[in-house]
Amino acid sequence: MKTHEIFHAVNSGKDNQPTLLLVDDDRSFNLALSAALRRRNFRVVVAHGVQEGFDEAQAWSPSHAVIDLRLADGNGLDLAERLVALFPELKVVILTGYGSIRTAVDAMKVGAIQYLTKPVSPEAVIHAFAGNSPDDTQVLSLEEVEREHLQRTLDECGGNISEAARRLNMHRRTLQRKLAKQRDGSDLI
Repeated sequence: MKTHEIFHAVNSGKDNQPTLLLVDDDRSFNLALSAALRRRNFRVVVAHGVQEGFDEAQAWSPSHAVIDLRLADGNGLDLAERLVALFPELKVVILTGYGSIRTAVDAMKVGAIQYLTKPVSPEAVIHAFAGNSPDDTQVLSLEEVEREHLQRTLDECGGNISEAARRLNMHRRTLQRKLAKQRDGSDLI
């Protein structure tokens, strides 16, 4: 199924621009994914934490939500559960950089329709809302797996490139080159 066909399947019977709540405490990730989803005809409301996400949902009544599992001020699953209770028709996709079977099961228990691991393409998110398996839409290359590992390590080090390079057992300049190369042109976010 092509992306535009999936978009129409996701939005059948609704106005031209469904409202999507995007909750992630990584501001650069939010910026990139929200821009990509806006280009795919979603009205995107961005929040960076549990309480802000709940407040924005009450204000905007979204039809879709993409929520990060780990947020600086709490657990994305708690937010998802509160939102599904408030909006029973809400379609929720949980994103994580640290996927596990246990958290995937927990996500489904609180009402999420899909659980995707980062990095994620906008098309994978749209396919997830249509009920398609992420396995059908996203196969990670070795480069993408490396990117995810580098980014996770950098995040664990609070953005300190020298410390991340030490943990990865590579030279700081090598890590900087890899990160710069990954920023150039990838549609994965």
